[in-house]
Parts: sequence; C-alpha cells; structure tokens
Amino acid sequence: MICEGAFPLMETDEMNFRILQNAAKSLCDNGKLIFTTLNGLFPLFHSVKDFFDLHNENGNAAYSENSFDLMTFRDYNITSVEDDSGNKKDFECNERYYVPSEITWLLKSLNFKKIDIYGAKLGAFSRNDKLTTEDFEMLIIAQFKNDF
Repeated sequence: MICEGAFPLMETDEMNFRILQNAAKSLCDNGKLIFTTLNGLFPLFHSVKDFFDLHNENGNAAYSENSFDLMTFRDYNITSVEDDSGNKKDFECNERYYVPSEITWLLKSLNFKKIDIYGAKLGAFSRNDKLTTEDFEMLIIAQFKNDF
C-alpha cells in the first residue's frame, strides 16, 4: 500500500508514473496494489486553500500561498513546519491531483485488470464509500495480471 504522501507528491507526472511502474514490477500475478491519492474532482468544486484552512490544527504543518493550476492539476503551496524545539522551516511544494479516468488509464497501461476507486476522507478509507466531489482523496485497489 502506498499512502497519499508518496505517489502524488513527485515533481513530475513521469516520476509519479515510475512509482506505479515499480509497484507493478514487484507484484505477483493477481497481486493487489492499494493506494490513496488526491482526488482531482475535489478542486473542481471546492477551494483547496479553504480545505487546508479548515483542517489546519495546532501542531500540524501549515499551508499558505495555495494556487491550483487547472491545466496541470497541481496545487502549489508553501508548507511550514515547526519541530518540538521551535525551529521553523518552509518548503515550496506542489501536489498532483488525479481524476479517476487518469488513474484507470495509468493502471491499465501497466497491466492492472481490475481497478476499483472509492472515496476517502482524511484518515478514513473504506470500500463502502462511493467517490464523490466531496472526497479530498480517493482509495484505489487495483489487481495486477501478468500476461506473460
């Protein structure tokens, strides 16, 4: 399983795709890849900045200067963290959001035959949740089929 925090955070789409390629290479026939990623349907209906502001809790990373690019489906932001000693650090980040059809196409191109996509709330994943525009993340369960 790859939790959101690895896959959509790479700097390029090619780097994200290589993560999926390497996962596919490591699976046995009928093996399953389970991962979460950012739901590209969410920012079409909601402000990513407002979402981060709403979920900003004391002690967690803070996000500022968010800008969502509809052409690349990337959210650019400054992520600020503070350690227990009070040392602060800012990072320029960008995160890639994916729509379900993109994920399906990427996985099918890697020989995944059965692909199920579900809605995911922060920290709560279930195969009972149908994906909607209200879900910030999505849960993907894909079954690999080696055709060789």
